[in-house]
Amino acid sequence: MDVKIGDFAVTPRNGKVVEINALWYNALKTLEYLAKKFDDEELEKELKSKASAHKKSFNKKFYNEKKNSLYDVLEDEKVRPNQLFAFATKYPVWDFKNENTMKIFETIDNELLLKHGLRTLSKFDKDYIPEYSGDSRKRDSSYHQGVPWPWLLGLYFDSLKNLISNEKDKIKKQVLQDKLNDFIETTYNTFRKEIDKEEGIGSISELYDSKPPYKPGGTPSQAWSISEVLRISYEYKDLI
Repeated sequence: MDVKIGDFAVTPRNGKVVEINALWYNALKTLEYLAKKFDDEELEKELKSKASAHKKSFNKKFYNEKKNSLYDVLEDEKVRPNQLFAFATKYPVWDFKNENTMKIFETIDNELLLKHGLRTLSKFDKDYIPEYSGDSRKRDSSYHQGVPWPWLLGLYFDSLKNLISNEKDKIKKQVLQDKLNDFIETTYNTFRKEIDKEEGIGSISELYDSKPPYKPGGTPSQAWSISEVLRISYEYKDLI
């Protein structure tokens, strides 16, 4: 979220940022794994302690009870998809046993998730902008203020898979698996049609409007959009 108009930062995110904290935990756990693999017991112990302390602090501080969401930046109540990094990594910083887990996913589903991607800002936020249009200043102002990005579907996909892996109740697990299957099928069908449209024939755009007709915008053929949709769609073959 690095857009600037002159000296004006459209989405300043100074402070303790949710995805940086999530990625830092993942990095600590990855290094812990490598230390164990290469028999460095002292380093492994140190990294394990740091990761444990970080996870405990994160789960204590980052949940926003008012919004049933994770803070985007600590004490910043804007609901954004960046929080998905807390659930989507190899080593998620969020404790899935936390009683607020499903509340957070419900918020993400209700306020951010669309077929073409995840909104970059909650549809209920006062700064929400649903369209990417107008002159360069207007477009830059909407870039991270609501319009959905397809590549974020990959984070949602990985978050759901981790949620399923951590669910012990068989009935709840099946409900979540059905939800994931529906998501995979919807993503496949949405973009199978999208690549045949005039605006970006044969490819997938950088972003889309968040209301019908979901007009594509930004780069007409965006690598990270394509790669994440392909990664999700690859599992569609197992559903048919």
